[in-house]
Amino acid sequence: MPDKPLRIGVVAGEPSGDVLAAGMIAEIKRLHPDAIIEGIGGTNMQAAGCRSLFDMETLSVMGLVEVLSHLPAILKVKKALLAHFEQYPPDVFVGVDAPDFNLRVEKALKARGIPTVHYVSPTVWAWREKRIHKIKAAVNRVLGLFPFEQTVYDKYDLPYTFVGHTMADAVALAPDQADARATLALADDKPVLAVLPGSRRGEVATLLPVFVDTMKLIRKRLPDCQFVIPAVNDYRMAEIDSYLSEHCDAALPRNAIKLLQGQSREAMIASDTILLASGTATLEAMLCKRPMVAAYKLAPMTYRMMQWLYKAPYFALPNLLANKRLIPELLQEEVNPENLCEHVMHYFQSDNTDLIREFTAIHSTLKCDADKTSAKAVLGEIRG
Repeated sequence: MPDKPLRIGVVAGEPSGDVLAAGMIAEIKRLHPDAIIEGIGGTNMQAAGCRSLFDMETLSVMGLVEVLSHLPAILKVKKALLAHFEQYPPDVFVGVDAPDFNLRVEKALKARGIPTVHYVSPTVWAWREKRIHKIKAAVNRVLGLFPFEQTVYDKYDLPYTFVGHTMADAVALAPDQADARATLALADDKPVLAVLPGSRRGEVATLLPVFVDTMKLIRKRLPDCQFVIPAVNDYRMAEIDSYLSEHCDAALPRNAIKLLQGQSREAMIASDTILLASGTATLEAMLCKRPMVAAYKLAPMTYRMMQWLYKAPYFALPNLLANKRLIPELLQEEVNPENLCEHVMHYFQSDNTDLIREFTAIHSTLKCDADKTSAKAVLGEIRG
């Protein structure tokens, strides 16, 4: 290792990546307290010791079509970021998820002789496997969250390290529901539904209206149901609060919903079941051992393209990890209040012991001390 302080570049494009990177950064700072870590990150990365040069919200866009309207702002950030790293070259760069953005940054930095690591494998096992050639041109190593990814990287001789998931290390194998309800001031003797409409503004705009109408139907059948909506950041908090203020009514009074700043894990653990946008949140819900209904709505053009390109049998992470349908995963027209209500009510009225047992078994396979494993892999790429 060099005598001068390490310089490490890290870019995350959304809240889930912010959580992953924060644990890795904290471990690197434990080993190298004087390390200079900078790039793009959210509140978790910043708290762990990363200086964010740009607002992470700029990169929080999902969908093949949806990205286009945000492209000028994204390209402006990319240009400025590369200029910064040209002036202050990192000893290693880590792109955390956000492959459309990070792989381009990684390729440019690798061409300058800077070691690059991509943390979270792009879904080459699900669609467009040939992207792996682009990944190989951009990075020296991929850090992956799931054990089934190793095979495809071995096939193309691209260094890959399975690190597990930092959330699997942080969440207890048997979470304490009563403690979580006490923390959130929820009644212990009434049903609780946690509602997570997504971390991106497009997800919230698309799914929150459907979820609110679903909550109204559920309240007809479970009048004492307690609803909890955790907002992932200030942006989503303001958007959700504004929508609820305008659309709550006698069927769903505003005071029937507890809107939280963060605390998604506590909300999940406190719940009896969860209604959520498909994505990393489904992994966290599984780790919290709660039944869930996963939903997603894509722009029509994006959906048509994905129908042709996506080859995996499932899209919700619990189902992918189990390689079978553990939870309902609903898309497009299936995402309607009546359908969602029926699936949620099924869990409220069922014995979910077998499902929780399956979730616990998967949790154990992902519990690999991810923060230390990822930090070690990143530091191992630095050329001394």
